[in-house]
Amino acid sequence: MLSYAQLNNITDTAQRTRTISGLQRLRAALATALPVRTMADTLMLATWNIRELDSGKYGFRSDEAYFYIAEILSRFDLIAIQELRDGLYPLQRLRALLGSSWDFVVTDVTLGTAGNAERMAYLFDKRKISFSGLAAELVLPPNSADAEGIVQWARSPYVAGFQAGWAHFSLVTTHIYYGDDTAIEPRRLAEITTLAKTIAKYAGKFSSAPQAAPGDKPTDSDLLLLGDFNIFNREDVTLQAITKAGFVVPEALQNVPGSNVARDKHYDQIAHLGQLRRLKPTGHAGVFDYYEHVYRKEDAEAYAAERASKPGRSFNEWRTYRMSDHLPMWIEFGLDNEFPA
Repeated sequence: MLSYAQLNNITDTAQRTRTISGLQRLRAALATALPVRTMADTLMLATWNIRELDSGKYGFRSDEAYFYIAEILSRFDLIAIQELRDGLYPLQRLRALLGSSWDFVVTDVTLGTAGNAERMAYLFDKRKISFSGLAAELVLPPNSADAEGIVQWARSPYVAGFQAGWAHFSLVTTHIYYGDDTAIEPRRLAEITTLAKTIAKYAGKFSSAPQAAPGDKPTDSDLLLLGDFNIFNREDVTLQAITKAGFVVPEALQNVPGSNVARDKHYDQIAHLGQLRRLKPTGHAGVFDYYEHVYRKEDAEAYAAERASKPGRSFNEWRTYRMSDHLPMWIEFGLDNEFPA
């Protein structure tokens, strides 16, 4: 549960009242749309590109926005977050709202024009999730045979290992280059293809499972690839580049609406390499549209004063810098709690 006492820090009475009403709508919607988190039987995994968190491009996010974001995050056990900006304040602020049982691991800043000074992070509930100690940013070796013509990814993919129950698993999160506003953008396709092939080729090196003795192979561990791939359509070669490398999009995610605000682009994806060993899809998965409950179109007038300091953007555009232009994608896994062989 969030630290709702911090609502008292919102000194503007109208904003505090609005925030409480928004939280009540969000809580009711999340309770209906998502399975209830358990402490032992399931894993609620999500990926969310939270737009320019927090660049302040159109004004830094208010306490209201942070409460809404934290409320959504609190319904998952582990979240891969993309598009964090330079400082760590946003993660620290969210952790303060989520409570002392939550923690995060985060990348360095990605330098260069294409990288946008971004970071990626994993945010997780320590009561459920153990961090294995494995964390690394991936880079391509010089003249890599798998590079598909690129020198490096615009933003270094981030791998980290975790454990939930008996299940050991590693995650690789990414924010693929966008480029031109077209479904088949050459560099975007090259980045996706290179990432999927590279991860599949070196999967054994990413295991976070323990070894019985020096030199032994680790016990069973699952590997999942997730994040913002900027994929337009499920039928495109951009998604096929992932599946051709041996990754599988769980059946429950194959027919969900798009993860952009208009719900017509399939930017975000979650896929596992080969057959899962310890994680078992329950059939529950989806994309959560928070704009049905907070920062609604009918609420535009209530934010007129807040928007006035940064004029020139429509309400629909402005609100994506309060929440995001992506919706969180999630999936529930059952945990194999039998003692591993």
